[in-house]
Amino acid sequence: MERHIVSNNMSSNTQLWNEDLAPTTAAQRTWRWYHFASLWVGMVMCIPAYTLAASLIDSGMSGTQAVWTVFLANAIVLLPMLLIGHAGTKFGIPYAVLARSSFGTTGARLPALMRAIVACGWYGIQTWFGGEMIYTLLGVLLGHPIGGDKIAGLGINGGQVVCFLAFWAIQFWYIVHGMDSIRKLETYTAPLKILICFVLLGWIYNKVGGFGPLLDQPSQFVEGGKKAGQFWAVFWPSLTAMVGFWATLALNIPDFTRFAKTQRDQVLGQSIGLPVPMGLLAMLAVIVTSGTVVLYGKAIWDPVDLASRMTGAAVLIALIILLIDTVSVNLAANLVGPAYDFSSLAPKQISYKVGGYITASIALVMMPWKVLESTQGYIFTWLIGYSALLGPIAGILIVDYYLIRKTELDVDQLYRDDGKYSYGNGWNNAAIAAFVVGVLPNIPGFLNAAFPAAFPDVGAGFKTIYTYAWFVGIALSALVYGVMMKGKVQPVISVPVQR
Repeated sequence: MERHIVSNNMSSNTQLWNEDLAPTTAAQRTWRWYHFASLWVGMVMCIPAYTLAASLIDSGMSGTQAVWTVFLANAIVLLPMLLIGHAGTKFGIPYAVLARSSFGTTGARLPALMRAIVACGWYGIQTWFGGEMIYTLLGVLLGHPIGGDKIAGLGINGGQVVCFLAFWAIQFWYIVHGMDSIRKLETYTAPLKILICFVLLGWIYNKVGGFGPLLDQPSQFVEGGKKAGQFWAVFWPSLTAMVGFWATLALNIPDFTRFAKTQRDQVLGQSIGLPVPMGLLAMLAVIVTSGTVVLYGKAIWDPVDLASRMTGAAVLIALIILLIDTVSVNLAANLVGPAYDFSSLAPKQISYKVGGYITASIALVMMPWKVLESTQGYIFTWLIGYSALLGPIAGILIVDYYLIRKTELDVDQLYRDDGKYSYGNGWNNAAIAAFVVGVLPNIPGFLNAAFPAAFPDVGAGFKTIYTYAWFVGIALSALVYGVMMKGKVQPVISVPVQR
């Protein structure tokens, strides 16, 4: 496939270049379509994704409506994934470098840092969940709680500390061994996760003698229901939230596609691995939870809670599977991106591995159990809402790459602070203005959703706009950026060659 020439002195600017940010070589491009499909199956099969359908059913949807909403949202977010991922494969560059073409060689640090912040939040919280999983299921396995009294200042007991650090250490091993170790983890565990889903389905069917009552339960929006006629009022904010679930990864997908063998590999692999598995996982969650209504007298949406009710070897197997699941998701979704993003802030001092160490350190320092405790769950609203607010960055990247630059970039210039992507002072004012315009209308609704007690009086109009936050942001920023950049782009001077 096509590669672009890069000058021998590209590495001379150590404030914009290091080995990890440099374009991938042909030898590094080892990812085939099944690697990308496995990557997505590995990330999709996670506890937060499993529980997505629960939030939709709680809001009044039927099981079928919940499954289709999850599927549609992921089909929508697949489009920017493929569009932005194209640049990673074509030029071998990560997201933090791609952003330089639109935001400027200095300005690109803004979207990189914004993406890193939300990923660090998720990484810390998922690490805590992984530790709690070990703590809970070990207690079940041993037949008694472990840990003892809470430690002063920490607010958790010794057992929880040990389990949290153990899970943190498991992930740290993969940080030390780099991207290839993560690829192998995702590739080898994806088939296991699919197998476990079928085993879980068979287990619930045999235990219950069917699939329980939730499948036959109508939505609350039907005539005579509790929320009759309110389907669309619930559907649109739910769709936006589902899109926001993977919106951050839509930005940094070049961090993975830069290792693709061909464009076909990244397109086919992502198309197979994201929308359908997400829809099927939602269906599995509805079916299994429906069975728990019969087994335990109530709907159990939390797979850790469900596993804790099992006995004997089943608990140990569940623990191993859930650990593999959480590690593979957290590394791919929440570590790779910020590792590259932190590296782009100071390439001379921060490599990809050092960026990973920073992310892992933040997971420790933030004490995620305290964050969850202090926010009473609003942290999830904040993180998913914040993801939706990243839509404007996606709009800018897509318009810049496809409409302004016609998928052609001067790769050499992306690593020069005196080149055309520096825009004179390192910042592209058009991108900053477009980003601000895309974000501003969503901020009041976001503040009300994330911090309702502090911002109770936000107008209905802003709340409605926030209902469509991701769509509003991506559309406004794309329009403003396209208008401001019209006729301002210099022609590409690089000559396509095999690198």
